[in-house]
Amino acid sequence: MGAALPLADPAPADGALPAGTVIDPTVPFGAYLHIPFCRVRCGYCDFNTYTATELRGARQEDYADTLLREVALARRVLSETGPLRPVETVFFGGGTPTLLPADDLVRMLDGVRAAFPGAADLEVTVEANPDTVDAGVARRLAAAGVTRLSIGMQSAVPHVLATLDRSHRADAVATAVAAAREAGLGVSLDLIYGAPGESLADWRASLETALAQNPDHLSAYALIVEDGTALARRIRRGELALPDDDLQAEMYELADDLLTSAGLSWYEVSNWARTPADRCRHNGAYWRGSDWWGFGPGAHGHIAGTRFWNVRHPAAYAGRLAEGLSPAAGREVLSPSSRVLETVLLRVRTREGLAASALPPGADDLLPELVADGLIEPYTRDRVRLTRRGRLLADHVVRILTA
Repeated sequence: MGAALPLADPAPADGALPAGTVIDPTVPFGAYLHIPFCRVRCGYCDFNTYTATELRGARQEDYADTLLREVALARRVLSETGPLRPVETVFFGGGTPTLLPADDLVRMLDGVRAAFPGAADLEVTVEANPDTVDAGVARRLAAAGVTRLSIGMQSAVPHVLATLDRSHRADAVATAVAAAREAGLGVSLDLIYGAPGESLADWRASLETALAQNPDHLSAYALIVEDGTALARRIRRGELALPDDDLQAEMYELADDLLTSAGLSWYEVSNWARTPADRCRHNGAYWRGSDWWGFGPGAHGHIAGTRFWNVRHPAAYAGRLAEGLSPAAGREVLSPSSRVLETVLLRVRTREGLAASALPPGADDLLPELVADGLIEPYTRDRVRLTRRGRLLADHVVRILTA
Protein backbone atom coordinates (compact mmCIF):
# COMPACT_ATOMS: atom_id res chain seq x y z
CA MET A 1 0.00 0.00 0.00
CA GLY A 2 2.62 2.47 -1.17
CA ALA A 3 2.59 6.12 -2.00
CA ALA A 4 0.90 5.99 -5.40
CA LEU A 5 -2.09 4.09 -6.73
CA PRO A 6 -1.68 2.18 -10.01
CA LEU A 7 -2.91 3.59 -13.28
CA ALA A 8 -5.66 1.40 -14.70
CA ASP A 9 -9.36 1.41 -15.53
CA PRO A 10 -11.82 3.49 -13.50
CA ALA A 11 -13.99 1.53 -11.11
CA PRO A 12 -17.81 1.70 -11.43
CA ALA A 13 -19.62 3.84 -8.88
CA ASP A 14 -21.62 0.89 -7.59
CA GLY A 15 -18.51 -1.27 -7.08
CA ALA A 16 -19.80 -4.06 -9.33
CA LEU A 17 -17.31 -6.61 -10.61
CA PRO A 18 -16.83 -6.94 -14.38
CA ALA A 19 -19.73 -8.57 -16.21
CA GLY A 20 -19.30 -12.30 -16.48
CA THR A 21 -17.09 -12.64 -13.39
CA VAL A 22 -17.21 -16.24 -12.18
CA ILE A 23 -16.03 -16.93 -8.65
CA ASP A 24 -14.61 -20.33 -7.83
CA PRO A 25 -16.24 -21.35 -4.52
CA THR A 26 -13.19 -23.47 -3.63
CA VAL A 27 -10.82 -20.46 -3.65
CA PRO A 28 -10.32 -19.14 -0.10
CA PHE A 29 -11.69 -15.68 0.71
CA GLY A 30 -10.12 -13.26 3.19
CA ALA A 31 -10.63 -9.71 4.42
CA TYR A 32 -7.96 -7.06 4.87
CA LEU A 33 -9.01 -4.08 7.02
CA HIS A 34 -6.74 -1.07 6.65
CA ILE A 35 -6.52 1.20 9.69
CA PRO A 36 -4.69 4.27 8.33
CA PHE A 37 -3.89 6.10 11.59
CA CYS A 38 -0.50 6.64 13.22
CA ARG A 39 0.71 8.80 16.10
CA VAL A 40 3.82 9.77 14.13
CA ARG A 41 5.03 9.02 10.63
CA CYS A 42 8.06 6.73 10.56
CA GLY A 43 10.75 8.10 8.27
CA TYR A 44 11.01 4.94 6.13
CA CYS A 45 7.29 4.32 5.69
CA ASP A 46 5.42 5.00 2.44
CA PHE A 47 2.21 3.22 3.46
CA ASN A 48 -1.09 5.05 3.21
CA THR A 49 -1.15 6.39 6.77
CA TYR A 50 -2.13 9.66 8.44
CA THR A 51 -1.33 11.41 11.68
CA ALA A 52 -3.98 13.46 13.49
CA THR A 53 -2.95 16.69 11.74
CA GLU A 54 -3.32 15.13 8.27
CA LEU A 55 -6.92 13.90 8.49
CA ARG A 56 -8.54 17.06 7.05
CA GLY A 57 -12.05 16.42 8.30
CA ALA A 58 -11.96 12.63 8.70
CA ARG A 59 -12.44 11.47 12.29
CA GLN A 60 -10.92 8.41 13.89
CA GLU A 61 -13.98 7.98 16.10
CA ASP A 62 -16.18 7.60 12.98
CA TYR A 63 -13.92 5.15 11.21
CA ALA A 64 -15.51 1.86 12.31
CA ASP A 65 -18.95 2.96 11.10
CA THR A 66 -17.47 4.16 7.80
CA LEU A 67 -15.63 0.91 7.12
CA LEU A 68 -18.73 -1.12 7.95
CA ARG A 69 -20.50 0.68 5.09
CA GLU A 70 -17.92 -0.79 2.74
CA VAL A 71 -18.46 -4.22 4.30
CA ALA A 72 -22.16 -3.95 3.42
CA LEU A 73 -21.25 -2.88 -0.12
CA ALA A 74 -18.87 -5.83 -0.52
CA ARG A 75 -21.55 -8.25 0.63
CA ARG A 76 -23.99 -6.83 -1.95
CA VAL A 77 -21.44 -6.92 -4.78
CA LEU A 78 -20.26 -10.46 -4.05
CA SER A 79 -23.77 -11.80 -3.54
CA GLU A 80 -24.52 -10.76 -7.13
CA THR A 81 -21.94 -13.27 -8.38
CA GLY A 82 -23.35 -16.29 -6.55
CA PRO A 83 -23.36 -17.83 -3.07
CA LEU A 84 -21.20 -15.99 -0.55
CA ARG A 85 -18.06 -17.73 0.64
CA PRO A 86 -17.15 -17.75 4.33
CA VAL A 87 -14.33 -15.48 5.37
CA GLU A 88 -11.33 -17.62 6.33
CA THR A 89 -8.85 -14.94 7.42
CA VAL A 90 -9.16 -11.37 8.65
CA PHE A 91 -6.14 -9.07 8.89
CA PHE A 92 -6.16 -5.64 10.55
CA GLY A 93 -3.20 -3.76 9.07
CA GLY A 94 -2.03 -0.19 9.09
CA GLY A 95 -1.06 2.25 10.17
CA THR A 96 -1.59 1.27 13.76
CA PRO A 97 -4.86 -0.61 14.24
CA THR A 98 -4.49 -0.51 18.02
CA LEU A 99 -4.65 3.28 18.01
CA LEU A 100 -8.39 2.73 17.73
CA PRO A 101 -10.30 1.55 20.80
CA ALA A 102 -10.42 -2.24 20.99
CA ASP A 103 -14.22 -2.03 20.88
CA ASP A 104 -14.03 -0.38 17.46
CA LEU A 105 -11.84 -3.18 16.13
CA VAL A 106 -14.26 -5.72 17.56
CA ARG A 107 -17.25 -4.00 15.90
CA MET A 108 -15.51 -4.14 12.53
CA LEU A 109 -14.60 -7.79 13.03
CA ASP A 110 -18.17 -8.63 14.04
CA GLY A 111 -19.45 -6.82 10.94
CA VAL A 112 -17.20 -8.85 8.63
CA ARG A 113 -18.20 -12.12 10.29
CA ALA A 114 -21.89 -11.23 10.05
CA ALA A 115 -21.59 -10.35 6.35
CA PHE A 116 -19.50 -13.42 5.46
CA PRO A 117 -20.11 -16.04 8.16
CA GLY A 118 -16.64 -17.23 9.05
CA ALA A 119 -14.97 -20.59 8.86
CA ALA A 120 -14.74 -22.62 12.06
CA ASP A 121 -10.98 -22.00 12.27
CA LEU A 122 -11.07 -18.30 11.37
CA GLU A 123 -7.63 -16.67 11.65
CA VAL A 124 -7.77 -13.04 12.83
CA THR A 125 -4.57 -10.98 12.99
CA VAL A 126 -4.17 -7.48 14.44
CA GLU A 127 -1.02 -5.46 13.83
CA ALA A 128 0.11 -3.37 16.79
CA ASN A 129 2.85 -1.04 17.91
CA PRO A 130 4.35 -2.27 21.20
CA ASP A 131 3.29 0.82 23.14
CA THR A 132 -0.38 0.52 22.13
CA VAL A 133 -1.05 -2.89 23.72
CA ASP A 134 -1.80 -3.57 27.37
CA ALA A 135 -3.47 -6.46 29.16
CA GLY A 136 -6.94 -4.96 28.79
CA VAL A 137 -6.62 -4.47 25.03
CA ALA A 138 -5.22 -7.98 24.54
CA ARG A 139 -7.99 -9.59 26.58
CA ARG A 140 -10.72 -7.68 24.73
CA LEU A 141 -9.35 -8.69 21.34
CA ALA A 142 -8.90 -12.32 22.32
CA ALA A 143 -12.41 -12.54 23.74
CA ALA A 144 -13.78 -11.25 20.41
CA GLY A 145 -12.03 -13.93 18.38
CA VAL A 146 -8.68 -12.36 17.46
CA THR A 147 -6.10 -15.15 17.26
CA ARG A 148 -2.79 -13.43 16.47
CA LEU A 149 -1.06 -10.20 17.44
CA SER A 150 1.62 -8.98 15.02
CA ILE A 151 3.87 -6.61 16.98
CA GLY A 152 5.99 -4.04 15.15
CA MET A 153 9.22 -4.46 17.08
CA GLN A 154 11.53 -3.47 14.16
CA SER A 155 14.67 -3.35 16.34
CA ALA A 156 15.88 -3.71 19.92
CA VAL A 157 18.65 -1.12 19.49
CA PRO A 158 17.79 2.47 20.50
CA HIS A 159 19.87 4.20 17.81
CA VAL A 160 18.30 2.02 15.09
CA LEU A 161 14.80 2.78 16.38
CA ALA A 162 15.72 6.47 16.32
CA THR A 163 16.94 6.26 12.71
CA LEU A 164 13.66 4.60 11.75
CA ASP A 165 11.68 7.25 13.70
CA ARG A 166 10.00 4.56 15.78
CA SER A 167 8.33 6.05 18.82
CA HIS A 168 8.29 3.04 21.17
CA ARG A 169 10.92 2.10 23.71
CA ALA A 170 12.72 -1.17 23.08
CA ASP A 171 11.51 -2.62 26.39
CA ALA A 172 7.86 -2.07 25.41
CA VAL A 173 7.98 -5.21 23.27
CA ALA A 174 8.26 -7.55 26.26
CA THR A 175 5.27 -5.86 27.91
CA ALA A 176 3.14 -6.25 24.76
CA VAL A 177 4.18 -9.88 24.31
CA ALA A 178 3.35 -10.68 27.93
CA ALA A 179 -0.09 -9.11 27.54
CA ALA A 180 -0.73 -11.12 24.38
CA ARG A 181 0.44 -14.37 25.97
CA GLU A 182 -1.70 -13.83 29.06
CA ALA A 183 -4.73 -13.36 26.80
CA GLY A 184 -3.96 -16.53 24.84
CA LEU A 185 -3.02 -14.79 21.58
CA GLY A 186 -0.41 -16.04 19.14
CA VAL A 187 2.57 -13.71 18.85
CA SER A 188 4.38 -12.57 15.73
CA LEU A 189 7.25 -10.07 15.84
CA ASP A 190 8.17 -7.86 12.86
CA LEU A 191 11.78 -6.78 12.38
CA ILE A 192 13.54 -4.55 9.84
CA TYR A 193 17.23 -4.91 9.02
CA GLY A 194 19.74 -2.81 7.12
CA ALA A 195 18.92 0.63 8.55
CA PRO A 196 21.62 3.28 8.03
CA GLY A 197 24.17 2.91 10.82
CA GLU A 198 22.99 -0.55 11.89
CA SER A 199 25.85 -3.00 12.37
CA LEU A 200 25.77 -6.79 12.19
CA ALA A 201 26.19 -6.80 15.99
CA ASP A 202 23.16 -4.49 16.33
CA TRP A 203 21.13 -6.86 14.19
CA ARG A 204 22.25 -9.87 16.23
CA ALA A 205 21.13 -8.07 19.40
CA SER A 206 17.69 -7.45 17.89
CA LEU A 207 17.32 -11.07 16.79
CA GLU A 208 18.42 -12.42 20.17
CA THR A 209 16.07 -10.03 21.98
CA ALA A 210 13.20 -11.11 19.75
CA LEU A 211 13.95 -14.80 20.22
CA ALA A 212 14.05 -14.33 23.99
CA GLN A 213 10.31 -13.56 23.71
CA ASN A 214 9.76 -17.04 22.22
CA PRO A 215 7.54 -15.80 19.35
CA ASP A 216 5.41 -18.19 17.32
CA HIS A 217 6.24 -16.31 14.14
CA LEU A 218 8.80 -13.74 13.03
CA SER A 219 9.02 -11.54 9.94
CA ALA A 220 12.31 -9.92 8.95
CA TYR A 221 12.30 -7.43 6.08
CA ALA A 222 15.26 -5.69 4.48
CA LEU A 223 14.85 -1.93 4.63
CA ILE A 224 13.93 -0.47 1.26
CA VAL A 225 14.37 3.26 0.84
CA GLU A 226 11.20 4.45 -0.87
CA ASP A 227 11.11 7.67 -2.90
CA GLY A 228 9.26 10.48 -1.20
CA THR A 229 9.90 9.32 2.36
CA ALA A 230 11.70 11.35 5.02
CA LEU A 231 14.44 8.71 5.08
CA ALA A 232 15.03 9.10 1.33
CA ARG A 233 15.32 12.86 1.79
CA ARG A 234 17.86 12.45 4.60
CA ILE A 235 19.94 10.12 2.45
CA ARG A 236 19.75 12.51 -0.50
CA ARG A 237 21.02 15.34 1.74
CA GLY A 238 23.93 13.17 2.86
CA GLU A 239 22.79 12.92 6.47
CA LEU A 240 22.56 9.12 6.27
CA ALA A 241 24.10 6.45 4.06
CA LEU A 242 22.18 4.07 1.86
CA PRO A 243 21.80 0.55 3.26
CA ASP A 244 24.67 -1.67 2.14
CA ASP A 245 23.52 -4.62 0.00
CA ASP A 246 26.32 -6.94 1.11
CA LEU A 247 25.67 -6.18 4.77
CA GLN A 248 21.95 -6.78 4.27
CA ALA A 249 22.78 -10.19 2.78
CA GLU A 250 24.91 -11.04 5.83
CA MET A 251 22.05 -9.92 8.07
CA TYR A 252 19.61 -12.19 6.26
CA GLU A 253 21.91 -15.17 6.61
CA LEU A 254 22.43 -14.43 10.31
CA ALA A 255 18.66 -14.22 10.80
CA ASP A 256 18.12 -17.53 9.05
CA ASP A 257 20.85 -19.20 11.12
CA LEU A 258 19.60 -17.92 14.48
CA LEU A 259 15.92 -18.44 13.77
CA THR A 260 16.46 -21.94 12.44
CA SER A 261 18.56 -22.84 15.48
CA ALA A 262 15.75 -21.53 17.70
CA GLY A 263 13.21 -23.84 16.04
CA LEU A 264 11.57 -21.46 13.56
CA SER A 265 11.48 -22.52 9.90
CA TRP A 266 11.29 -20.24 6.90
CA TYR A 267 8.15 -20.61 4.81
CA GLU A 268 8.44 -17.42 2.73
CA VAL A 269 11.61 -15.45 2.04
CA SER A 270 10.95 -12.96 4.85
CA ASN A 271 8.87 -15.12 7.22
CA TRP A 272 9.61 -17.86 9.74
CA ALA A 273 7.18 -19.86 11.90
CA ARG A 274 7.58 -22.28 14.80
CA THR A 275 5.14 -24.80 13.31
CA PRO A 276 3.08 -24.92 10.10
CA ALA A 277 0.04 -23.94 12.21
CA ASP A 278 1.84 -20.73 13.23
CA ARG A 279 2.23 -19.50 9.64
CA CYS A 280 0.17 -16.46 8.68
CA ARG A 281 -2.60 -17.96 6.57
CA HIS A 282 -3.80 -14.53 5.45
CA ASN A 283 -0.48 -13.62 3.85
CA GLY A 284 -0.32 -17.12 2.41
CA ALA A 285 -3.51 -16.35 0.52
CA TYR A 286 -1.75 -13.40 -1.16
CA TRP A 287 1.17 -15.60 -2.22
CA ARG A 288 -1.19 -18.26 -3.62
CA GLY A 289 -3.28 -15.72 -5.56
CA SER A 290 -6.46 -16.36 -3.57
CA ASP A 291 -9.30 -13.83 -3.19
CA TRP A 292 -9.59 -11.05 -0.64
CA TRP A 293 -11.43 -7.77 -0.25
CA GLY A 294 -9.37 -4.83 0.96
CA PHE A 295 -11.43 -2.48 3.16
CA GLY A 296 -10.33 1.06 3.98
CA PRO A 297 -8.59 4.02 2.32
CA GLY A 298 -6.05 2.92 -0.28
CA ALA A 299 -6.72 -0.78 0.41
CA HIS A 300 -6.32 -3.25 -2.44
CA GLY A 301 -8.47 -6.29 -3.15
CA HIS A 302 -8.47 -9.18 -5.60
CA ILE A 303 -11.51 -11.17 -6.68
CA ALA A 304 -11.42 -13.78 -9.47
CA GLY A 305 -8.70 -12.10 -11.49
CA THR A 306 -9.82 -8.50 -10.94
CA ARG A 307 -7.63 -6.30 -8.79
CA PHE A 308 -9.10 -3.08 -7.36
CA TRP A 309 -8.10 -0.34 -4.94
CA ASN A 310 -9.76 2.42 -2.97
CA VAL A 311 -9.29 6.18 -2.89
CA ARG A 312 -6.44 7.05 -0.58
CA HIS A 313 -7.51 9.79 1.83
CA PRO A 314 -9.80 8.88 4.75
CA ALA A 315 -11.98 11.93 4.09
CA ALA A 316 -12.50 11.00 0.43
CA TYR A 317 -13.15 7.39 1.43
CA ALA A 318 -15.76 8.42 4.01
CA GLY A 319 -17.36 10.90 1.63
CA ARG A 320 -17.92 8.36 -1.15
CA LEU A 321 -19.44 5.81 1.20
CA ALA A 322 -21.67 8.45 2.81
CA GLU A 323 -23.06 9.14 -0.69
CA GLY A 324 -23.76 5.45 -1.27
CA LEU A 325 -20.88 5.11 -3.74
CA SER A 326 -18.10 2.57 -3.93
CA PRO A 327 -14.81 3.93 -2.58
CA ALA A 328 -12.90 2.14 -5.35
CA ALA A 329 -10.60 4.43 -7.35
CA GLY A 330 -9.61 1.98 -10.07
CA ARG A 331 -9.29 -1.62 -11.08
CA GLU A 332 -7.44 -3.95 -13.42
CA VAL A 333 -8.58 -7.20 -14.97
CA LEU A 334 -5.43 -9.29 -15.00
CA SER A 335 -4.45 -10.71 -18.36
CA PRO A 336 -3.34 -14.35 -18.60
CA SER A 337 0.29 -13.21 -18.94
CA SER A 338 -0.02 -10.95 -15.90
CA ARG A 339 -1.42 -13.81 -13.87
CA VAL A 340 1.49 -16.05 -14.86
CA LEU A 341 3.96 -13.32 -13.90
CA GLU A 342 2.31 -12.82 -10.51
CA THR A 343 2.23 -16.55 -9.88
CA VAL A 344 5.98 -16.80 -10.49
CA LEU A 345 6.73 -13.64 -8.52
CA LEU A 346 4.84 -14.72 -5.42
CA ARG A 347 5.00 -18.49 -5.28
CA VAL A 348 8.69 -18.83 -6.00
CA ARG A 349 9.31 -16.97 -2.71
CA THR A 350 7.63 -19.70 -0.66
CA ARG A 351 9.18 -22.83 0.80
CA GLU A 352 6.79 -25.01 -1.22
CA GLY A 353 8.06 -23.31 -4.33
CA LEU A 354 6.47 -23.15 -7.75
CA ALA A 355 5.07 -25.88 -9.94
CA ALA A 356 7.14 -26.08 -13.11
CA SER A 357 3.88 -26.26 -15.05
CA ALA A 358 3.10 -22.69 -13.87
CA LEU A 359 6.20 -21.24 -15.55
CA PRO A 360 5.94 -19.19 -18.76
CA PRO A 361 6.54 -21.19 -21.96
CA GLY A 362 10.21 -22.02 -22.38
CA ALA A 363 11.22 -21.00 -18.85
CA ASP A 364 11.85 -24.59 -17.81
CA ASP A 365 14.80 -24.61 -20.20
CA LEU A 366 16.47 -22.09 -17.88
CA LEU A 367 16.21 -24.24 -14.76
CA PRO A 368 19.49 -26.20 -15.21
CA GLU A 369 21.43 -22.92 -15.29
CA LEU A 370 19.69 -21.74 -12.09
CA VAL A 371 20.60 -25.04 -10.41
CA ALA A 372 24.21 -24.68 -11.56
CA ASP A 373 24.32 -21.16 -10.12
CA GLY A 374 23.09 -22.44 -6.78
CA LEU A 375 19.87 -20.40 -6.94
CA ILE A 376 17.34 -23.23 -6.99
CA GLU A 377 17.46 -26.73 -5.58
CA PRO A 378 18.10 -29.70 -7.86
CA TYR A 379 14.63 -30.48 -9.11
CA THR A 380 12.40 -33.04 -10.61
CA ARG A 381 10.34 -31.69 -13.48
CA ASP A 382 7.48 -30.66 -11.21
CA ARG A 383 8.85 -28.15 -8.66
CA VAL A 384 11.09 -25.07 -8.44
CA ARG A 385 12.41 -24.20 -4.98
CA LEU A 386 14.89 -21.53 -3.96
CA THR A 387 18.12 -22.32 -2.13
CA ARG A 388 19.19 -19.89 0.60
CA ARG A 389 21.40 -18.13 -1.95
CA GLY A 390 18.34 -18.01 -4.20
CA ARG A 391 16.30 -16.41 -1.43
CA LEU A 392 18.85 -13.59 -1.32
CA LEU A 393 18.46 -13.17 -5.08
CA ALA A 394 14.77 -14.00 -5.43
CA ASP A 395 14.01 -10.97 -7.60
CA HIS A 396 16.85 -11.95 -9.94
CA VAL A 397 15.45 -15.48 -10.23
CA VAL A 398 12.01 -14.08 -11.06
CA ARG A 399 13.47 -11.81 -13.76
CA ILE A 400 15.20 -14.78 -15.38
CA LEU A 401 12.09 -16.96 -15.31
CA THR A 402 9.81 -14.26 -16.70
CA ALA A 403 12.09 -12.55 -19.22
